[in-house]
Amino acid sequence: MNKTKTICFTNNKGGSGKSTTCSNIGAAMARAGKKVLIIDGDMQLNLSLAFFSEDWVLEQAAGDKNLYHAIREQKDLADYIVHTDYENLDLIPSSTLMSSIEYELFTKWQREFILKKCLQNIKDSGVYDYILIDAPPTLGGWVMNILCASDQVVVPVEASPWGMFGLANMFDFLNEVKQIAPELKVAGIAVTKVDTRKNYFKQTMETLHELEEIYVFDSFIRVDSSVEWAQDNSAPVVEYKKSSRSAKEYTALAEEVMRRVSR
Repeated sequence: MNKTKTICFTNNKGGSGKSTTCSNIGAAMARAGKKVLIIDGDMQLNLSLAFFSEDWVLEQAAGDKNLYHAIREQKDLADYIVHTDYENLDLIPSSTLMSSIEYELFTKWQREFILKKCLQNIKDSGVYDYILIDAPPTLGGWVMNILCASDQVVVPVEASPWGMFGLANMFDFLNEVKQIAPELKVAGIAVTKVDTRKNYFKQTMETLHELEEIYVFDSFIRVDSSVEWAQDNSAPVVEYKKSSRSAKEYTALAEEVMRRVSR
């Protein structure tokens, strides 16, 4: 039986490319023959929109078969899985009501571990090689839940003048979470939205490589209009335009992530 690896994609700064990175790494893993479950943990629904039409996503968000209702009622998440159009790739959709999940969790017993508990049967079944969770751009009880349910963390960082803003807070928060989830590991930082012609790309890489004991993935993601076209068509770019530069970069990043988390 496979040992399922759970990987969370998180950064408390918005616009870091979290959802795009999560969706494309998941799709690339599935293309490589891995069985993948992706979980949309953000009220913005971007991960769900990467695979389904806006009408479908909003219908799911308004119903009761989404992550919000599962967490609120502490249900087995296996009952909330939907299949995407891509082989080996399934999704648990989100809801705009996730904006109030912090309040829902506040009075719960062992509230930091509710998502882990809801995921336990899926992990124990060994059906999936990887579970990927897209976290919202915040630091709080819900993100702590996601981290406590994860084995590894990937932190996408935008190569821009403000891309590094708040990163120290992110790692301070991760260290706090490790007090109650000591087995949690940081797989590494994935650099996104790169323009190699700009000086701040070099500055970003130099600064990141100075961080102690934090791995920076060799594969980075450059700015590519193919990503926006793919998003407009509710598809990951690794499926929408396989020959594009960004599709190849996400595929290389997915391979690197799989190597890192299997160590």
